[in-house]
Amino acid sequence: MVYQIEISPTAVADVESIFLWLKEDSPERAYRWVRGCYEIMLTLSNFPKRCSLALESKYMGIEVRQLLYKKQFHILFTVSEATEEQEGIVYIHRVRRGSQQRLQTIDQLLGDPPEV
Repeated sequence: MVYQIEISPTAVADVESIFLWLKEDSPERAYRWVRGCYEIMLTLSNFPKRCSLALESKYMGIEVRQLLYKKQFHILFTVSEATEEQEGIVYIHRVRRGSQQRLQTIDQLLGDPPEV
């Protein structure tokens, strides 16, 4: 089954922040990093559950998975299985450097206020 990919505005902001940080040292490296990051996110459309559970799963009460990119960046996501009405969806919530403090709350993971 192929999953639809949805990248949250918070994850996009995370990518932009990391890009700007990398760009200070090497613009070429920063552009390659962003391109690679989005490309690896798209690989989650096939077999997203191949990725391990993130440490955040232990205390958030939901199944949060992580895809490692370049060994130091964690792409945090959840998977919604397909139903009769809807395709399966991979929700990419955050992109974090491994050196950053772990997320402690569900609000930090989801980041975006619910749309009304």
